[in-house]
Amino acid sequence: MRLFTGIDLPKSTEEKLDLLMSHLRIHAHIKWSPAYNLHITTKFIGAWPPEKLPELDAALKTLRPTASIDIGVRGLGWFPNPHHPNVLFAAIHASDGLANLARATDELCGTLGVKTETRAYTPHLTLARIKEPVPLDPLRRAIAALENVEFGQFSPDRFFLYRSEPGHAGSVYTKLDEYSLAQP
Repeated sequence: MRLFTGIDLPKSTEEKLDLLMSHLRIHAHIKWSPAYNLHITTKFIGAWPPEKLPELDAALKTLRPTASIDIGVRGLGWFPNPHHPNVLFAAIHASDGLANLARATDELCGTLGVKTETRAYTPHLTLARIKEPVPLDPLRRAIAALENVEFGQFSPDRFFLYRSEPGHAGSVYTKLDEYSLAQP
């Protein structure tokens, strides 16, 4: 099974992003993410043997945050750059607690044989993927004309272990377990 850990969005933030994507969708024929799939990934685990799921679950239950996590979702951007983008994203602005959680999860998973990250942690919400060259100028103009790119602020109290499976309209994410972010 293919796994990752992440944080859910509050319903109000998900709804604002859904409205945004509905507005922007008509300006570019690219692969838009369904709003219900939006999440903040803290660790991509990848392929994991089902028989070792209890070991991973037990390890994740030992994670305890060292600081509170405050998250703001605001602004839009392009990966890897605006000139040759592969992804349109909503930016995540967070307290150090989020990067600390990602780092601790990466280190913990590394002790279980999962490849550790070599890139800096860059939290974001993938709104759309650009697989083939398409005209993006209409989309860029629509984004530039937006009056508001603030989508919400929140302090999560838990994170989740997800399974990712291919589906007809893209990936299907299933929550396998949840873990508290309450400070000791």
